[in-house]
Amino acid sequence: MKVFVVGANGQIGRHLIQLLSESKEHTARAMVRKEEQEEVFRKIGVETTIVNLEGSVNEIAEGARGCDAIVFTAGSGGHTGMDKTLLIDLDGAVKTMEAAEKIGIQRFLMVSALQAHHRENWNEKIKPYYVAKHYADRVLEQSSLIYTIIRPGGLLNDPGTGKVSAAENLERGSIPREDVAKTIMLALDEERTYKRSFDLVSGETPISEALKSI
Repeated sequence: MKVFVVGANGQIGRHLIQLLSESKEHTARAMVRKEEQEEVFRKIGVETTIVNLEGSVNEIAEGARGCDAIVFTAGSGGHTGMDKTLLIDLDGAVKTMEAAEKIGIQRFLMVSALQAHHRENWNEKIKPYYVAKHYADRVLEQSSLIYTIIRPGGLLNDPGTGKVSAAENLERGSIPREDVAKTIMLALDEERTYKRSFDLVSGETPISEALKSI
């Protein structure tokens, strides 16, 4: 399938684009915000489109048209204010869902945050981010889309191990971004993850096996 990667220039996004570009089953279209970002992906042969999540639903829909699945791994980042958290992590995510429904893309994978579904477990230091993730996830669950919500723990730049723990509720933990990208890749057509959400941290189970036991 052709996968529209929202947030392709982010750290998880770049890992995912690399995996998709090496895949025999899938291809990627990278959604970026700037021309210089577009050039980076074109140099490695990845189809790109420039779309701003603060733009309209129609603009996002046109960027995704012709794709079979959407992965939302965009984020406002830790150096922006709460206004961008609201505009990107919440409204940008919801507009992307609306765009998917508008053009008939059914498969939608969301990168959320560990325990975003339980308010009492939110990290107080980044509470607005958790609020955005919580409500974006809820909108996705109430949509018509075939969703998978992946809630990773603390993100690391360590090399991936290919082994994780994935379940509805997990204690706090961390995980390499590379393993999050691998989980997204394998979840794309793993039916056990359809209309399911789960926490994800490093563990002892190979990713493909972990997903089959969701």
